[in-house]
Amino acid sequence: DISGPVGKVTYTPVANERGGFELDITVTRIGDNEYFIVSTANTTVRDVDYFLRRFPAYTNVTITDVTHGWGMLAVMGPNARKVLQQVTDEDLSNEAFPFSTAKFMDVGYARPLAVRMSYVGELGWELYVPTNFMVHIYDAIMEAGKPFGIRNVGMQAVNSLRSETGYRHWENDLTPDDTPYEAGMGFGVKLYKGNFVGRNALIAQKALPLTKRMIQVVLKDSKPKLYGNEPVYRDGKNVGELTSGAYAFKIGAATGFAYVHREDGAAVDLAWLDADWEVEVQGQMVPASVSFSSPYDPKNERVRM
Repeated sequence: DISGPVGKVTYTPVANERGGFELDITVTRIGDNEYFIVSTANTTVRDVDYFLRRFPAYTNVTITDVTHGWGMLAVMGPNARKVLQQVTDEDLSNEAFPFSTAKFMDVGYARPLAVRMSYVGELGWELYVPTNFMVHIYDAIMEAGKPFGIRNVGMQAVNSLRSETGYRHWENDLTPDDTPYEAGMGFGVKLYKGNFVGRNALIAQKALPLTKRMIQVVLKDSKPKLYGNEPVYRDGKNVGELTSGAYAFKIGAATGFAYVHREDGAAVDLAWLDADWEVEVQGQMVPASVSFSSPYDPKNERVRM
């Protein structure tokens, strides 16, 4: 449901006819009839085409790919507010700029769209910047962040942080064959809003036991690493495999996501998780703990600091 006030940021899956993830996007309302959509970087052309081919003929809608006109700087971490406050006069307090909201604000000589979201499990903003101002804003932020130890990070660091906080990744953890309910992301589905592609399939699935469901796995040995596709065993029986994995520095062990299945038609629930779990890593069976929630900050409180 993206019908909130201007400045509201909404995460939503876009479902196919089977209820699976066809797209994984955030939608920011930047005007009464204008939205800023962010999708995965390497599926932009596909995603634009997906929308264009599904607009009803009578709909008055324009969609413009602005990828090459905008860049994004992610300023994230416990000191993100303190750093950004050095380069803007905007009030960045929780009361004035709460989580899951966005606004255009002055930063240096530019006016980027600042989105209060995070993919690393810590306080943060995504700054969507006109490309001709990117270097200027980057330099201003890096200079302001020196007293706080600001650092550039790579995607492997991001992968580690998002994994330990339970954030799924499109193409690995979320695919057209997986539904939001199976992925533990049913909060992104609003069945009451009226008809949409995949609604009937999701209603039908919600009425039945979930025999396939995503769990989070943490190895009990701190040495082995996880990367994805490792088989997962419950009481000695293979019930799934990892979709992605990374070393989680906050908990001191590797963690990953896995879809697990029940063949008896019953639900994958907490009672069923109460068993002996192992992951096969390079031919070795490694004991693991499993849960439906993330091992670090399961209530997602740190992004709302």
